[in-house]
Amino acid sequence: MDDFKRAEFLPFHRPWIGEEEIAEVADVLRSGWVTTGPRTRRFEAEFGAYVGAKHAVAMNSCTAALHVGLAVAGVSPGDEVITSPITFPATANVVVHLGARPVFVDVERDTLNMDVRLLERAITPRTRVILPVHFVGHPCDMDPILDLAKRRGLVVLEDAAHAIETGYKGRKVGSIGDMTAFSFYATKNITTGEGGMLTYDADQFDAPARMLSLHGISKDAWKRYSTSGYQHWETEYAGYKYNMFDVQAAIGLHQMKRIGEFHARRAAIMERYRQAFAGHFGLELLAHRPDIVHAEHVCVVLLRLENLTATRDEVMNEIQARNVGIGIHFRSLHVQKFYREKFGFKPEDLPNALWATERVLSLPLYPRMSDQDVEDVIRVVNVVLERNRKR
Repeated sequence: MDDFKRAEFLPFHRPWIGEEEIAEVADVLRSGWVTTGPRTRRFEAEFGAYVGAKHAVAMNSCTAALHVGLAVAGVSPGDEVITSPITFPATANVVVHLGARPVFVDVERDTLNMDVRLLERAITPRTRVILPVHFVGHPCDMDPILDLAKRRGLVVLEDAAHAIETGYKGRKVGSIGDMTAFSFYATKNITTGEGGMLTYDADQFDAPARMLSLHGISKDAWKRYSTSGYQHWETEYAGYKYNMFDVQAAIGLHQMKRIGEFHARRAAIMERYRQAFAGHFGLELLAHRPDIVHAEHVCVVLLRLENLTATRDEVMNEIQARNVGIGIHFRSLHVQKFYREKFGFKPEDLPNALWATERVLSLPLYPRMSDQDVEDVIRVVNVVLERNRKR
């Protein structure tokens, strides 16, 4: 039996920062203007144009963008926000921060996206926002979500933390719902180290979104201290300290130039994974719906536990022991301590999310992986699953 182990550890993710990004950051540092300023505004303009949104506000995280988006939508104590349980905690945490209640809709087993067939029954008189999550870069089925939101007078705020390149029926995510939040965290499709963006078309969202992201005051530092002279500001909202700054934006401006290159490489790696794991006894890959562009952000596999003698965590530990880094995307929020205790969720409430919680495993997927790295991942996974195959 093959007992392969990589000689060196392969990280689950490694960002690709080039010399252009480094030079741009150096220029920012030499300029003397390192907070929110001209590069942040350029990054907003370029990103908005890329996704086809009229407005884009750069922030220090996707969490911040989600929080501001919900606040702009008017979410307040006692309201409800419908979202997916298979997501990073930030998606639901920001709902709680505003005094509202997250309402989880179960997921499809083959995409782990929100099952839109279950959506309408989750709506109550307290529902204010539908917050779909484009899991690992596969778009949710947005047409029925938008139709339902329009009929019921609800705002649609998309969590596109995984979905910068994602398209749905010829439309770019970022220009479909009322608002969309993106992430530029270190492991994302492009990075600014930390960072996020909120996009939208509606002019009425623009002033409150920009002010809420920077203390709720009427003028940012770039405007207050520009060559036109000092300008007084007013506190118009009890806002947040969420602004992106020019050192981050300097990285993002050059990462933007490489979106296509990065996406193509991840897609090629995913195609190799699909070839290698097609019809595998021990795992299956997530589905691709027709008429979409998949961002291929993370390679999530679902273990076929019925064919294995090991649990997901045991498989995970064995893979890592063979020097391949892995991730878990995600254990459902409805089974995690805070949400169980605060809102009374029970594991059986969302059977598909519970089923996925026990089976999901994420394999390395990033442009800096060599072809040999990819083959090593495939070999290690096969070794571990074969050793734990139910006979």
